[in-house]
Amino acid sequence: MRTIVGLWRWRGNPLCRRTDRREAWLSLWAAVLMVLGAPLVGLWTEEATQSALLRTAAEQQRDRQRTWATVLHVTVRPPLDSETETAAGRQQNRNEVTARWAGPDGAPHTGTVVLRRPIRPGDRFSVWTDGRGRLTSRPMSARGAASHSLLAGLAAGAASVAVLEAARRVAVRLVLRRRYALWDEEWGRIGPDWGRAGSSS
Repeated sequence: MRTIVGLWRWRGNPLCRRTDRREAWLSLWAAVLMVLGAPLVGLWTEEATQSALLRTAAEQQRDRQRTWATVLHVTVRPPLDSETETAAGRQQNRNEVTARWAGPDGAPHTGTVVLRRPIRPGDRFSVWTDGRGRLTSRPMSARGAASHSLLAGLAAGAASVAVLEAARRVAVRLVLRRRYALWDEEWGRIGPDWGRAGSSS
């Protein structure tokens, strides 16, 4: 930004070369695109992602249902090392539960789920199943779709800023390389006569 301000202040200065103006214009356009383009990219990504996720959420809510399962067998496993402690100050055991439930067509199904709360054979708990009676995750809600799309928009905006900044740095480096090449060329032409102006030979 200081390059732009300085170029505007000294735009009539004969020492301001074409490469200086190019560098300033690159910085200006990069700043404009970052301020205006990145939010637009983020908004567009958020809207597109939210539209897709809402369709997915609607499909999941239509195809998945909550079903009561009966515990057949429980295997208590120790907590994983990466799990955080509970409010009581200790880690909870993992209960691998073998359970039975009925699918949408009434056919029996058996599977294994992991629960944190204590449970015994014969107890009932709810599970989510798909149209074929297979275990699945909870369907996505509209709030979950909105939060995921917001994160996607923020990530897209940040990524666009990073790409623009990287492109600006590469372009400025090319301009600087051109500037140094011109300096070398001029020094090769003027350098041998440096300091001998006005001297008689």
